[in-house]
Amino acid sequence: MSTKEMSSGIFEITERGGKHLATINLVPGASVYGEKLIEIEGCEYRIWNPKRSKLAAMMIKKFNIPIKRDSKVLYLGAASGTTVSHVSDIVSEGIVYAVEFSPRTMRDLIGLCDMRPNIVPILADANKPQSYAHIVEEVDVIFQDVAQPNQSEIAAVNAMQFLKRNGHLLLSIKARSIDTVANPKNVFKNEIRKLEHEFDVGFEILDSRELAPFHEDHLGVMARVLRVRK
Repeated sequence: MSTKEMSSGIFEITERGGKHLATINLVPGASVYGEKLIEIEGCEYRIWNPKRSKLAAMMIKKFNIPIKRDSKVLYLGAASGTTVSHVSDIVSEGIVYAVEFSPRTMRDLIGLCDMRPNIVPILADANKPQSYAHIVEEVDVIFQDVAQPNQSEIAAVNAMQFLKRNGHLLLSIKARSIDTVANPKNVFKNEIRKLEHEFDVGFEILDSRELAPFHEDHLGVMARVLRVRK
């Protein structure tokens, strides 16, 4: 069994059964959602399933994930914390502001935060970043995974409010949440156009790749904020 660091805090574990994505467990001995824990040379890793995480799928798809050990991350669409917990592992000296709209799901997320002090749970609507502007500071990265028809607009208003200059947006575009009958490729093309031209914040698209077979009709996008248009 061996490990290889693919990106800051993200590892590939090779064992007899194949290769797995993993992060170093910030809370040794604790599994978050039933994921397998593996100890290698005194270090405990959590297996990260790309079928349960858009960010993990983006990693498998060879995105250059810009999240570092000391990054400040705004996570939009945190749900119960499956992916958030792995981001928490990666930013062991940073912080994750985890925004979730559902009170029921938030209860699970708060339970996770009891063990992981670098996660700040925020019950709020990601359409209204001003409602949590008193909590969230300027961040290095925004990761967004929300099932709303105005996904690109949500990304833009949050980036304008919180993302530092030359900061990065990681976005999972869900075609069926935008238009249930249109060809997903046309939906993706239109959302990319919006990000590049329609908002007051200027994005440079650095990478975009479909996340199948892990997540059908999803496009992963990585962009950089260049400027705020006047």
